[in-house]
Order: sequence, then structure tokens, then C-alpha cells
Amino acid sequence: MTSRSRHPGDSAGQAVPGTASAELLRSEPGSRPRALLLSAGLVSAGAVALAAGALLPVIQGGSPGFTAAPLLVVLALAPAAAVLYALATGRSGLAAGLVLGLTALAPGRLLLDLQLLADGSLAARPELFLADRLLALPPAGPGLWPLVVGHLLTLAAGAFAAGAARDEAELAGELDGRRRWRLLGPVLGVAGGIGLLLAPFGSGNAYLLAKNAFEGPTVAMAGYLLLAALLPLTALVAVSSPSAGVGKGGFAGAGLAVLAVGVPPVIAGLVVDRLSVAPGSVVVTVAGLALTGLAFTRFDVEETDEAVTGDLAGEAKLPGLFWWRLATGGLALLASAAAVAGALAPVLKANGPTPIPETPARWLLLGAAVVLAVPALFVFVPRLSAFARGVVAATWAGVVLAGAAVLSAALSVTEDKAVDPALFGVDLPVPLPDKVGYSAGPGVTWTFVALVLAAVAALAAVITGVVERDVSDDDDNAELDTGLDGTRASGNVLTPLAAAAVLAIAAFGTPVFTAPGYTAPGLWSHFGAASWGLLGALAVVLGLYALVPRSRPAAAASALAGAALVLGLRAAELPLVGSEYDGSSAGIGFWLALGGAVATLVTAGMAVAGARRAG
Repeated sequence: MTSRSRHPGDSAGQAVPGTASAELLRSEPGSRPRALLLSAGLVSAGAVALAAGALLPVIQGGSPGFTAAPLLVVLALAPAAAVLYALATGRSGLAAGLVLGLTALAPGRLLLDLQLLADGSLAARPELFLADRLLALPPAGPGLWPLVVGHLLTLAAGAFAAGAARDEAELAGELDGRRRWRLLGPVLGVAGGIGLLLAPFGSGNAYLLAKNAFEGPTVAMAGYLLLAALLPLTALVAVSSPSAGVGKGGFAGAGLAVLAVGVPPVIAGLVVDRLSVAPGSVVVTVAGLALTGLAFTRFDVEETDEAVTGDLAGEAKLPGLFWWRLATGGLALLASAAAVAGALAPVLKANGPTPIPETPARWLLLGAAVVLAVPALFVFVPRLSAFARGVVAATWAGVVLAGAAVLSAALSVTEDKAVDPALFGVDLPVPLPDKVGYSAGPGVTWTFVALVLAAVAALAAVITGVVERDVSDDDDNAELDTGLDGTRASGNVLTPLAAAAVLAIAAFGTPVFTAPGYTAPGLWSHFGAASWGLLGALAVVLGLYALVPRSRPAAAASALAGAALVLGLRAAELPLVGSEYDGSSAGIGFWLALGGAVATLVTAGMAVAGARRAG
């Protein structure tokens, strides 16, 4: 029997994680001690390179906005010190997880530093460089290259640590269901990712503008987007690791890496003249600290050799399930409320005597709020909670669909008000006049908040589903909560499911309505900001379809019901948005969306009916 095939409870040479036998097994050749030592050496060399880069100028003739070198050196060396400490104390799983957590965020951090090479004058990095005059493509200084080398060495270290982490997972066996605090990791990852997309600080400095990730330069934008995507993904990988040590290390490594991105802007906002602390970097810093703190929590019951019976396990997990359901329903209701505010509040405001145009997509956002709020209310009803939670896991995509349309409409006509240079310490004989045009109103802010809350609610719904499955696996009375047995959905659903998927792709890719002078955003043509909402909603629907064959009948039915609501919302663009345009008429996308919704509901009915016949 190989280590991969052994169950954690087997007595034939396989040790329970956290016992003395498991510690001895970590010294076997299978745990790759040489590779782990090499990985630690590469991480340490990379940390030294990052510290050296912080001590040297990254732009020729330039200087940082404050004395940040001591802070940057600590942030660079602390992860390597943690890895070396884990190895010295014999915690190879923790060391491997730390390296992998650092490696996962190294590509994004590398891109942020490469912005200094592309155009340092546009880089929002006051801890490394703060311009005191207008510069055009300033040349890179000697400090940039050690930073690049440091990130590359960290990436190389991850390649050697991956094998050790895999061996630790094999020794640990199957993933224990009692995840407890580790389920907070993905939530913190999403929160940190959102913070990374916001402006890192407020600025009153004419040579350092405060911009969010989408408004900034291209290379830095790619870096922030990559970090925002990889941070929650890293947390999910840590959650799924059977080895508690690897999971804790993954959290700590990602937390320390994100602190290196979030802490310097916070300090800069506190100490640099004309800069102020912004919520984005504060959220990133808090998320990094919390992820690091998760490494000090208890991941699994076996870590402390607790004897747990089936009844006690159920009692220990039920309160967690209650709180996760409460979080799912509460977050979904908050997202709905924010969407209502975004639909009713002015999306645009005029910078001069100009009429303010209405945004037709606001009615679609209002409809998306209703579609999300109704199932969210039933999450609080015990017997309906599991089904309603599955619907919420789908209908949040409606907020994405409508919110992107609202933001696209605002971006297409806004023109920021000109800023008085005197506010930035620049003296001109005559102040610049205001521009006549539009700027974003409070509706844009509320719409963005709705998008964020909807994404967090979706993640909470997914985690709640994991906890629900753990409870049903241990509780013989779980059918009271699901209404059906634990078998998978019938294979008869594959044909209508494939038809629904084809109709969904066509429905989101073709116009729902046509009108004279109106060009509908699409996926294959006229791709714009609103198209990202179409793409996001389609991805959610197709993802739910892909999970149906592997889901239990009740879970499959709830997911399909939510997908049908999203398709129905897509079809509802005709009356909600198309009615605002003169001469509008139904497009092919309207009929395809209706057909997709019907096919999806038929599939849900077949999944439930097949399970009842099998019972």
C-alpha cells in the first residue's frame, strides 16, 4: 500500500498527522529534505536581494518619499526567517507551505516592480521613489535589479517546495472535514484582493496621483489584477490541503507577501506630506495580518489528539454552519441593498449647466437586487436554507451582469472635473477652469459596493455548501435539511444540461433587444466594459452546469434554479432596459435566454425526479 492510498486511520505504517510517528516520517526520503533545504536557501537569497533593492535607488537620481529602508528590509527578511525557523524546528510541512504562499504572489509583486522599469514616473511606490518634478520615462536605478532577482528566486524556490508539500499531503491522507478557522482564509483572500484593486493611498501631490488598479499604468494594473486573483486562490489551496502544516504555511506565506504590498502605502499615507491613508491598503494590511494569524489557529481536531465521536463532531460543527448561513444571507441582503441604492442614486453628476442623462441599466440592477434578495431571505429558514443558499450561489451573478452595465454607462459619458493646481502645491497665475461634462455620482459608488458584497456573499455561499456537506456526511438526519438522499444527480440530466449550456452561451453572446442607434455590448463583437458583466455571468452559469453531474439532487436543483433566474434576468433586459429606447424590439438573445431558462428548469426537475425514483 502506498502513502497516497492509505487512509489516515489505517494502522499499517501510516501515522496520524500531528503524532510522533508522523514527525519521523517527515525525515524519510519521500519528504524530499534536500529539495526543501534548497527551497529555503533560494527564499533566503531572494529575501536578501529584496532587502538590497530596498537600500539602493530604484530610479537614477531619485529617492523615496520617506525613510522606508528599515521597514522594507524587515518585510523582505521576515518570510525567510519564518521558513528557516520552521525547518529548524522540524516542521517541514509548514516550511513548504510558507514557500508556496510566497511563491504564489511573487509574479504579481514582480510586475509591480517592473512598472518602475516601464515608466517609474507613473508608479505609485512612494516607499521606493517619489518624484519632485515632472519626469518622462526616468531610467531605472541599481536597486531595481535586486528586486527583480529576489522575486525570481522566490519563484524558483516554489518549484522545489511543491514536491515536499505534495509528500506532506500524502502522509496526511484525506482532508479532515473539521476545517474550523481555515474556512475564513478564502474570505480574507477575497477581501484582500478587493483592497488591492482600490487606490493604495490618497494624494494631494501633483507628481503622484492616487489611482485604483484599473486607472493606473498597464504593467502595474496587471500586477494588481494578478495579486487580486492569486490571493484568494492561494487561500483556497491552503484550505484544501490535507496537511495542516502546509495549509498553515500557505496562509502565513500569502499573508506575509501581501503585507509587503499593503503596509508601505499605509505608512506612506501617515508620514509623507500631501499623502493620506486610503481604505484599500488598510484592507490589504488587515487581510494580510489575519491570514498570517490563521497559521496560529487549530486546523484539525487531530492536531491536539482530541477524541471525537460522531455525535460530538456534529455538535461541534452545527454552530459553525449556523454562522456561515447567517453570513451568506446577511451578505447577500447587504449586496441587494447596495444594488438598490446604486439603481436609485444618481449615477452621473454634471460639472456644469448640462442636463444629466439617465442610465437605463439602473432598472436591470434593481431587478438583480430583487433576484438576489428573495432567496437570501429564505437562507434564514432552517428547512429551506440549503436550497436557498444554492440559489444565492448563482444569483449573485445577476448583480455582476447589471452592475457592469451601469458602470459601463457611467464610464462612457463621464469626464472628471479639472483640479485646481493650487490644491497640489503648484502655483499658476490663472487657475484652470472647470470642464463642462459629467463625473461619477453616488450611484457608481453604491454599484461598486454591491459588486464587492455580491462576490463575498458568493464565496460565503460556497463555503457554507462545504460545511453543509460535512454535516450531512456525519449526520444521519441530514436529509431533513436537503429533502433528498445523498446520491448524485441522475445521468439523464446530461442531455438537457448540454442544451441549456449551448443556449446560455448564445444568450449572453447575442443582443437581447435592438433599437435604432443602439449598439449592444457583446462577447464576440463590440466588447466593452459591460461585456465583462456578460462574461462573468456566463462563467458562473456554465460553472454551475459543470458541477451538476457531481452534485447531490437537492444541490443540483438549487444551482440550476439559480442559473435559470440569471438567464431570466438576462431576458428581462428587454422590458427593463429596452423600454427606455425608442423603437426597441426583441432580439435573438431574448428568445435564447428564455429557452435557456426553460431548459435549465427542466434539468432541475429531472434531477429531483430521478433521485425520487431511485429512492
